[in-house]
Amino acid sequence: MAAIDETSEDEKGRDEMSLEENRLDLSRIIFIGRTYEEYMAMFGLSEEELQGRTVLDCPGGACAFTARANALGVGAVSIDIAYGYPARSLEEKGLEDIRHAMDQMEKARAGFKWDYFSSVEELREHRERALQECTADMARYPERYVPAVLPVLPFDDGRFDLTLSAHFLFMYGDRLDYDFHLKTLRELLRVTRKELRIYPLVGLSGERYGKMDDLLAQIAQDGCTAEEIRVPYEFQKGTGRMLRIVKG
Repeated sequence: MAAIDETSEDEKGRDEMSLEENRLDLSRIIFIGRTYEEYMAMFGLSEEELQGRTVLDCPGGACAFTARANALGVGAVSIDIAYGYPARSLEEKGLEDIRHAMDQMEKARAGFKWDYFSSVEELREHRERALQECTADMARYPERYVPAVLPVLPFDDGRFDLTLSAHFLFMYGDRLDYDFHLKTLRELLRVTRKELRIYPLVGLSGERYGKMDDLLAQIAQDGCTAEEIRVPYEFQKGTGRMLRIVKG
């Protein structure tokens, strides 16, 4: 395990977040995200299969997927514990977090594959672009960015055709217990009409989530089928696969 894991930096510390009088302590949130292009690669998506679909990004963090997808005619919504804050505050926090993460990344290069990004500076540019696209869209279309705390989502059953979940479940198998994983997975599936994709399948150590088979056995009893699929995105070593779950 590297000294710092950038792949999970936007989610790092989520299990440490607290709610005080229904307000988050912004200083405890790490607000970093991925670009639209990274999302397409990590979830093995094509623009053709997104057309005409409703999509949930959960948790969305500072990712640019929702902004770009809506610009292309996709009905995308993001949900995250941080969205109760104004876009300007999140942008300022995100820039601070990116600076810190990139300083630490110099010490942790060995834990990552440098083919998608050729340098830490290129990585920084992608992280800043994702943040800027996300917060600009949030300021203009706040209804697309819904604050909520898993494992409870404020949507009707089958609200979305497709749900995407990156860098949360499985990444924290050592901090979030099996019951939380199962409740969250079932909640994501509840609001999904057809298909859920989760990336990656490993924890911070790079090892596959230890109770994955047990989790998938319970999901199969719920009537879902699942398969692990290799995808063309692997920045943290060991993260080159996603889970595709289909309902019915």
